Amino acid sequence: MASKYQAPRGTFDVLPADAHARRRVEATAAAIFARAGYEPIATPAFEDTELFERGVGRSTDIVRKEMFTFEDKGGRSITLRPEGTAPICRAYVEHGMHKLAQPVKLSYVGPFFRHERPQAGRYRQFHQIGVEAIGTDSPAADAEAIALLDDLLGELGIPGVELRLGSLGSLDSRRAYLEELRNHLRAHEDELSRDVRERIDANPLRAFDADDEGTRGVMESAPTLVDRLEDEDAEHFAAVRGYLDAAGVGYTIDPTLVRGLDYYTRTIFSFVCDELGAQSEVGGGGRYDGLIEQLGGPATPAIGWAVGIERILLALGDQGGKPVTERRVFISFEHDSGVGEQAMALATALRKAGVAAEFDLAGRGAKGQLKHADRIGAALVVLLSSDAPPQLRDMESGEQRQVELDRIVAEVAGSAP
Repeated sequence: MASKYQAPRGTFDVLPADAHARRRVEATAAAIFARAGYEPIATPAFEDTELFERGVGRSTDIVRKEMFTFEDKGGRSITLRPEGTAPICRAYVEHGMHKLAQPVKLSYVGPFFRHERPQAGRYRQFHQIGVEAIGTDSPAADAEAIALLDDLLGELGIPGVELRLGSLGSLDSRRAYLEELRNHLRAHEDELSRDVRERIDANPLRAFDADDEGTRGVMESAPTLVDRLEDEDAEHFAAVRGYLDAAGVGYTIDPTLVRGLDYYTRTIFSFVCDELGAQSEVGGGGRYDGLIEQLGGPATPAIGWAVGIERILLALGDQGGKPVTERRVFISFEHDSGVGEQAMALATALRKAGVAAEFDLAGRGAKGQLKHADRIGAALVVLLSSDAPPQLRDMESGEQRQVELDRIVAEVAGSAP
């Protein structure tokens, strides 16, 4: 049935068949985070626009071109959140979390919004999972965060994943390098795209991420920051690699790696997947030691990352559609026989015992109910009748046996995994 109303361009409906795969991704992530001591946090879907202008950076594509910004009824400029780190840092400062034992380790999941060109795996409303470890400058924290994402992608079974690792150095130490890079870009200004030329002063690093063929040619001979790391920055990057080696996390050092946000310092990383084609990143992140101070809080080092759920599902392909395995019971009964209330009571009791249970709501006959039980993947069917004892049917073997009504919950719950 057609409707004149459709989901807005760049958004989508999550239908039940797709929700199983999303639930699996979220549940796997939650279990991994909990084992490492990362606590869940949730922030509003919209924030004051200035939070992103100051935190993400006015020169970034996100702020310049992609934010959904509007004025509320009080005349305040509001933006649907395009990323998760700045809001979490705002919450860290607002709620005095610097007074807690450091680092504060947080995890999140939710929708985010960017007005970009919709394509496979990229939408204007998308969903991310992420972690932040706030209040430590230890390279071990960098390695732990990276290892968590490596664990998640590995446990989900995403094929062809590669970790690319780089460093941007500290804000103070990279000033000389940035001037060297600007000089290189100005020397080849006629070969650069207009967008890169406009940002030579504000954000020259973004030239490494340009798609323009002329710019890419210029960047092949550009100086790289990883090769110019000195003293503490070099030691930090070496220590991160040492921790990753100890954890058995493989990586490739990428001297040209940059991120799309201005707040990153020192360690940056990206997990890419061959299955995703040109837009190959599944997720990534890095260290942002100056962001919280920039937002009005105390000087606070931090590390974090985000991964796109839609990107994960695209990389998984058909594997992503498999529902979470769960033992399910279906209760079949004769309609108009007076046992409907019995079916309702039994389903309620099974659910309270932790067993997934359904009963017929569509008035189907006996054969139709068994067919529906098979359709929903029920492992067991309880057959209720007004003139015969209850029967318990194993849908795989077809075996059926009599069982006392008051024993059904104990028997089924006892056999459930």
